[in-house]
Amino acid sequence: MNSDEQIIAGCLEGKRKAFNLLFRKHAPVMLGVCMRYCKNRIDAEDVMQDGFIKVFTQISKFRKEGSFEGWIKRIMINAAIDNYQSNLKHAFHADVSELEEAISIGDDEDLENDIPDHLNIGKETLMQMIQALPDGYRVVFNLYAIENFSHKEIASILGISENTSKTQLLKARKALRKKIEETIRYQYINRVAI
Repeated sequence: MNSDEQIIAGCLEGKRKAFNLLFRKHAPVMLGVCMRYCKNRIDAEDVMQDGFIKVFTQISKFRKEGSFEGWIKRIMINAAIDNYQSNLKHAFHADVSELEEAISIGDDEDLENDIPDHLNIGKETLMQMIQALPDGYRVVFNLYAIENFSHKEIASILGISENTSKTQLLKARKALRKKIEETIRYQYINRVAI
């Protein structure tokens, strides 16, 4: 019972072993997805657990119209957004000048311009930088830059305006750029000192 089809069939029959296999097979990837939206591993594990509960209770709704992993990933993203919204306080704050600046950014702006290819910044370091972003920045950045949602879709999901989504993305990129520049300076200083 290793293929997703066999695991799904086992879960539909209520077999405990199938649920265990599903979790073990998909948990590592889904934890990575959840960690992009959460500040720390503990929060990400909580979100992932909530997500898997939804997967287990809604597995009969999987229509085989895409990959099973993609379906699970979508549930995890929704669980992360639900968690974020339940903890939302003052994550979205934008003044008029920031909104005017954000309006000039198009939806098709490419994140590749933010991080040059020649930089030696590992995925783990970049993940830590993203996790350190304020909640609003981090959620919008992940939805836009990684999940490829449009600002219109993000606005609808989070209950914010498109301009607020654009502003949060702009702030996230500026914050990441600053952290990347600091990391590069640190790497350069360490190389020169050696």
